Amino acid sequence: MKLLTHFVLAVFAGLGVGLLWSAADTIPQWLTEREAIEKSVYYEGCNEVRALGKAPLYRGDPGYGSHMDGDRDGVACEDY
Repeated sequence: MKLLTHFVLAVFAGLGVGLLWSAADTIPQWLTEREAIEKSVYYEGCNEVRALGKAPLYRGDPGYGSHMDGDRDGVACEDY
């Protein structure tokens, strides 16, 4: 009985790892679309964004880049 219990646990553990592995291998469609939109425009930094009157930029906006989002809250070039 103990051997059967260990076998069942091993099978379920293997299935769990398999599910996690397959989920990690696929990139959601909305994520790739958002990245394509963000990369469609590029700004060097917030000075350029502000000079063009585009600030603030939100995650998903054209031109948003994590290099301009210091606190990683999804808003770049925000007014302080």
